[in-house]
Amino acid sequence: MHELAITEGIIEAAVPEAERFGAKKILEIRLKIGEMSGVLPECIQEYFNIASRGTIAEGARLSVEKIPITIKCDSCGYNGEIPKRKIRCPECDSAEIKLMSGREYYVDSLEVE
Repeated sequence: MHELAITEGIIEAAVPEAERFGAKKILEIRLKIGEMSGVLPECIQEYFNIASRGTIAEGARLSVEKIPITIKCDSCGYNGEIPKRKIRCPECDSAEIKLMSGREYYVDSLEVE
């Protein structure tokens, strides 16, 4: 159910920003969502269709770009992407890693008219 709160947050961020620049309608909201964020884009879209009613965001497209999981290995120094299914260093198999990206989610940009 946290997708509803996230969706409301997207609308609360996008609408005032668009209005600040004199926009009458938001055509597209571009989101960046990390692969480990736990955010489900299909749920966001479903809630967005309901929560945006009556706002300048109603009918806007949501575009999602996934942010890959990247790590830095404290054991061997590897710095790069890893698959979601194996949260270990692909070089040395160490679990002594720091997550560098993949948990974030945010509004990247808007297309307005």
